[in-house]
Amino acid sequence: MNKKITLPIFPFTAIVGQEEMKLALQLNVIDPKIGGVMIMGDRGTGKSTTIRAIADLLPEIEIVKDDPFNSHPTDYELMNSDVLTKIQNGEALEIGKIDLPMIDLPLGATEDRVCGTIDIEKALTEGVKAFEPGLLAKANRGILYVDEVNLLDDHLVDILLDSAASGWNTVEREGISIRHPARFVLVGSGNPEEGELRPQLLDRFGMHAEIRTVRDPILRVQIVEERTSFDSNPEAWINKYQTEQELLAKAIVDAKSLLPDVNINYDLRVKISEVCSVLNVDGLRGDIVTNRAAKAYAATQKRTEVSIDDIEKVITLCLRHRLRKDPLETIDSGDKVNQVFCEIFDV
Repeated sequence: MNKKITLPIFPFTAIVGQEEMKLALQLNVIDPKIGGVMIMGDRGTGKSTTIRAIADLLPEIEIVKDDPFNSHPTDYELMNSDVLTKIQNGEALEIGKIDLPMIDLPLGATEDRVCGTIDIEKALTEGVKAFEPGLLAKANRGILYVDEVNLLDDHLVDILLDSAASGWNTVEREGISIRHPARFVLVGSGNPEEGELRPQLLDRFGMHAEIRTVRDPILRVQIVEERTSFDSNPEAWINKYQTEQELLAKAIVDAKSLLPDVNINYDLRVKISEVCSVLNVDGLRGDIVTNRAAKAYAATQKRTEVSIDDIEKVITLCLRHRLRKDPLETIDSGDKVNQVFCEIFDV
């Protein structure tokens, strides 16, 4: 059998700067229920490179072999109904391993391409639910990346966000319905110059990272040199960062294991909600995401109790995109979140 040829991927630990984006991606990988991340920033700032790098960093996942939905061998929530039926019938499952799925959603994708299609003719003539899985099925238990999400049709963005929030994709055609797990980290990126997402869609992304072109000439030279060295000899460059990559990958896996034991005390939860209230954040999504992100960050620090510093580290990422836009406001939304945080937490 021919060995699969894979293109070298720039190491995550070699990426210089863009700390907001890197932190948001790591926290979403540790707790996918945070709800994904929207990355807005200038062109050519390494958005795609960083997202591919985090997927490459993570360990392989166990799946039921030859299952198109990457079904988990033991977790019922992450199983296709056919696999569940086999378990109920006492059939033995063949287990395999795959790289963490990293799916790119092309800008011109149709709803059928995203959700999958049902072969109506086959269903009616043969009485079987013939389903052709889409990108949501392929992305199950992985990362779904949408570049230029602000240029994507709002209807498709809605579908992606619904699936990301519920963990399931339902396709209905002519009275026939198929439902399969679609638990993935949704990562969107875009350039603000090409238009913003509608506020009600933007609010449904768990976190919002802003990235800027590096202005410091010394840092720019360092970034260019790193990229040039990688392009000229990828293997040597990947080997150079091997130890750091392994340490970070282990830290993410350890944080994932520790996460269920992390607590956030009542007083801190009240203060988080007070910040959301003062900032006039609609709904409770901001409160929930900030609590989740703070716990995930505490887990990365190997602690089971959330501190004020943990909340400070994540609260701007969780709330800045939920503020109502005031065209006359001169203060940046991120600065405003930080200002209110400092007042309420008295730091």
